[in-house]
This record gives sequence, structure tokens and C-alpha cells, in this order.
Amino acid sequence: MGSDEAYNFVFKVVLIGESGVGKTNLLSRFTKNEFNHDSRTTIGVEFSTRTVQLGGFTAKAQIWDTAGLERYRAITSAYYRGAVGALMVYDITKHPTYDGVERWLKELYEHAESNIVIMLVGNKSDLESERSVPTEEARRYAENRGLLFLETSALQSTNVEAAFNHVLTEIHKRLATKEAPRSAFSPLSLNTSRGDDSEEKKPCCRNI
Repeated sequence: MGSDEAYNFVFKVVLIGESGVGKTNLLSRFTKNEFNHDSRTTIGVEFSTRTVQLGGFTAKAQIWDTAGLERYRAITSAYYRGAVGALMVYDITKHPTYDGVERWLKELYEHAESNIVIMLVGNKSDLESERSVPTEEARRYAENRGLLFLETSALQSTNVEAAFNHVLTEIHKRLATKEAPRSAFSPLSLNTSRGDDSEEKKPCCRNI
């Protein structure tokens, strides 16, 4: 158990997307290796953590799951703050959940860190016979927008580890190349100044 407690970095990653695409089951599959067929709609925000070792560093992933339903959106906008990674999830069998990606991305860009790592995730790849979103269409969209892309099945545990680990590795790579101080890897201390060079000039103490 001890090794699970020791970590170099804490990365906050958010799950976004329409209700019913499988965000909660992706979370429980990654953090607890569980899948719940009777998963109910998430109300508000939930999060779980898992510590992973990836290529020379150990990261504690703090994965946040938000309600996809419109009526809960007001509660969840603040939950983007400090997120350095996001999985933008749609259901490959329900095209409307893919059509909503643009709107979710817009919200993400408005509230999250400017250098956030985003992966477009087509979930429920086990339902190939019911597919309505072609893989190549989604892959092209992701490439055009500079997003990572993967199709997953929370049910069959396909690519779930790969999706989260790829995002965590990319976060580490981006932050390391910016030579950010170690404190910047914690969501509690991330500067939300949109990633320019104004880190010296935090407006925290001006309202005297």
C-alpha cells in the first residue's frame, strides 16, 4: 500500500460530455476497476483518485466526474478550475452526443487552464454494430482541433487505462517542457492566468 501514497505530482483531470455517455463508468473502471450496469445519473460533481507510475514519474490522478445533464451545469462550471487534463467523452452509438462536443470544448476553453491536455474519447466501442459515429470522422476532428483521440469500452475495459495514462503522460510532458515549478503540478496551486508569462504578477494581494 505504501507505494500508492508516494507520488511526485497531483494532476486534476475532468470528465466532460453529455449525460449517459459513460463518464462515471470510465472513472470507476480506471480508479476501482469496476463497472456498474445500473449507473445512475451523476448529480453535481464526484471525484476519485488513483496513483499511477508512468515512465519515470509517479502521478496521483484526481479524476473529476461532472453531471452531463443541463440542469446541473450551473454547479459544475467552477470545477474546471485547476484542471490540467480533460477527457471529452461521447457515445459512438449516439451521434447527438458527438455533435455536442464543440459546445463542451467551448466551455472547457473558457474555464480551464490554457495549456490543458484534452482527449476526445469515443466510448462504448463494444457496441460496434450500433455505431453511428465513424472512427475516422472523429479522429480527423480531433487532429484538426489539436486533441488526442481514442475509442474506449468501459464495459470491456478496452483502452481505459491507455486513455487516462496517455493524458497523464502528455500533461507531464507539457508541464516539464515549460519548466514549471513543482508546485505548479498541484491543482491547488495552479496559476489560472491563461498560461502567459505573468506568473510573477499574481493579482492575489491587490485589494488592500
